[in-house]
Amino acid sequence: MGLHSSLRRAGKSSKFRSVLKRTERIKWLMGKGLWKDESKVYGLPKIKVVKLKAAKKEKPKEEKKEEGEKTS
Repeated sequence: MGLHSSLRRAGKSSKFRSVLKRTERIKWLMGKGLWKDESKVYGLPKIKVVKLKAAKKEKPKEEKKEEGEKTS
């Protein structure tokens, strides 16, 4: 018996997760120096992932004019 197509995880990497998993949260806390060896694994604070979009750099108007003159 096969796995139903709606249950497959083929698009796993394309979905955006807004909160880290427990192991990722522990690694993040260790990196920030907030994790102690006696800390409990349960009840960790949720860490929101901020997705940044790269802004496109526009060329200055002077360069655009120069490019137009070169092609003409």
